Amino acid sequence: MVFSSILFLFLYLPVTLAVYYLVPSRWRNVWLFAVNLVFYGWGEPVYILLMVFSICLNYVSGLLIGKHRDADRKKARRVLVINTVLNLSMLFFFKYFDLMARTLSAIPGVDIPTLGLSLPIGISFYTFQTMSYPIDVYRGDGHVQRNFIKFGTFVALFPQLIAGPIVRYKDIAAQLDERQETLDKFASGVQRFIVGLAKKVLIANNVGMLWDVYADAAPGQLTFLGAWLAAIAFSLQIYFDFSGYSDMAIGLGRMLGFEFLENFNYPYISKSVTEFWRRWHMSLGTWFRDYVYIPLGGSRKGLPRQIVNLLIVWALTGLWHGASWTFLFWGLYYAFFLILEKLFLLRWLERHHTVGHVYTLLVAVSGWVIFQQTSVSQTLVFFQAMCGLGPAGFCAGQDLYYLAGFGPVLLAACFASLPAGKALFAKLPEKAQSVAVPVLILAVLTVSTAYLVDSTYNPFLYFKF
Repeated sequence: MVFSSILFLFLYLPVTLAVYYLVPSRWRNVWLFAVNLVFYGWGEPVYILLMVFSICLNYVSGLLIGKHRDADRKKARRVLVINTVLNLSMLFFFKYFDLMARTLSAIPGVDIPTLGLSLPIGISFYTFQTMSYPIDVYRGDGHVQRNFIKFGTFVALFPQLIAGPIVRYKDIAAQLDERQETLDKFASGVQRFIVGLAKKVLIANNVGMLWDVYADAAPGQLTFLGAWLAAIAFSLQIYFDFSGYSDMAIGLGRMLGFEFLENFNYPYISKSVTEFWRRWHMSLGTWFRDYVYIPLGGSRKGLPRQIVNLLIVWALTGLWHGASWTFLFWGLYYAFFLILEKLFLLRWLERHHTVGHVYTLLVAVSGWVIFQQTSVSQTLVFFQAMCGLGPAGFCAGQDLYYLAGFGPVLLAACFASLPAGKALFAKLPEKAQSVAVPVLILAVLTVSTAYLVDSTYNPFLYFKF
């Protein structure tokens, strides 16, 4: 089930909210836990068992670590290691086994059959969320949750279950025990949800159609203009698709009384790659920082060690996104620029903002080309065309046709990716804002619904991670 569907908007969500506010407060976590599992198991019910296993594993691990943390530190560490290995083994089996099997089978004399298992939706997100809980308990950064329903609600909380933001237990532990559900908070949640819906349905899906046109084209037909149109279209699509989901998750959380941390902060206004990754998918960046980069030593053990740590973190970041060597290449691509900035480039960019902004956009747009391709050879063909070295030349008639047809949508998407629109709206008189907000919400919901009625299944891009 996806947020941008008629079923979710007009059946699942109203029923969930109605029952949630009708039952007494002490039963609301129980109701959420039940509907969370229904939401997750809607497409593939068998994977509910995997979700429940993950909940039980980390719940019991948290209890054991809490029991031994002060009395027997070695035993607590042993439980944490076993828990981490089991979590990562589960993720590896479903997500990476076939990749490793294909890679090793390329060695003469080795033949490991692939399993062809479908990837459990959101497994990368909820595995990282559940792993953070026992780690924080071991560190003393979080308390032990003894109520199984509350812990299960945290892991399977449907607003952010499938594609983030990655919510750590310590960030919402107090909210699981007690949270405030107010009319103002609910209204704010509805507004944020509708903004996310508009990002997904009205912007991401429409600019995505331009990417689809060129993604299906034969490599030899890709022109310089066509390659850049496609790359820009996908850069905008993935931003509005993913940030739209995050907005919807944050909005849904508020409707239920939860406050989730922000996940995006206008990344395309960044003036360096370092800044870009402080603004893009912030929950993933802070997770790797707190649970991988800092434990490895971060920047505390000298520059050579810091460079190694960055390479490790970004190799893992790339592979986290998907079971393909192109994702590893994508992660190392960003590691290269981040290390370059760490060594000397960042200081120079801080004095030349315009150059820094152009440079960051070029790196980001080119990075999304690597991200979206399924092989290194396809990536090289695309880059060849972007450099004007492809066999199809500079442009073709169809490129001008698509530029004219999609130009207004691309311009609107570019403007929407900037904070300028929000700043202009904030300058309106308060009375004008109070009138405009409900009118805009109703209009966006109506238009988005019309799009959804006329569309086929359109999942979010990050569902596959």
